[in-house]
Amino acid sequence: MATRPISPEDHERIADAIRAAESKTDGEIYCVVAHASDGYFFPAAFMAMLGMLVVSLGVGYGLEAWWLSIRLPHFVIAELLALASVLILLWALPALRIHLVPRRLRYQAAHANAMKQFLARNVHRTTARTGVLVFVSIAERYAEVVADSGIDSLVGQHVWDGVVRDLTAHAGDDRLAEGFVKAIQAVGAVLAEHFPVSTGDSNELDDHLVEI
Repeated sequence: MATRPISPEDHERIADAIRAAESKTDGEIYCVVAHASDGYFFPAAFMAMLGMLVVSLGVGYGLEAWWLSIRLPHFVIAELLALASVLILLWALPALRIHLVPRRLRYQAAHANAMKQFLARNVHRTTARTGVLVFVSIAERYAEVVADSGIDSLVGQHVWDGVVRDLTAHAGDDRLAEGFVKAIQAVGAVLAEHFPVSTGDSNELDDHLVEI
């Protein structure tokens, strides 16, 4: 997914897109991009230990098949040294950890972070329950649109899935800022259809992209 930092100019473009979209609707749009949704040390260490166990069993059977032997204390010491080396490597190189974690667990962590941001940023506390969070977690290559109950009950999941597909496609091409702008425009169109702007509408959420 995207690796290029989001520039101040990109932040301003995204803020302008949010303001433009919200000028046509009573709904609220909030955008968050996370560089990673978890540190993954313990899941990565667990997967590494499982891998070492499999390799150890293979080595043990191989030695027996070749009529070779190794003293048990030496074998245990070698295992402990290997484990310590792997743990030190995972501690020293955080970027390596996520590659050892299954995709399902990565997506679960990213989804949990999206829900956490939805609540922490008060997207769920708009007057008409029409807040929408556009969330991206770069390390996990994950994006999600989280809509509050007021709008989610009127819009099929396929609509948000289409927004996510377009957003992740832009991010995959290292055009994350452009992806956010397009996603905001798409979400704004949906909100304007169901909740057109009314007299006295107030801005309830900040109009900018949050990086965490």
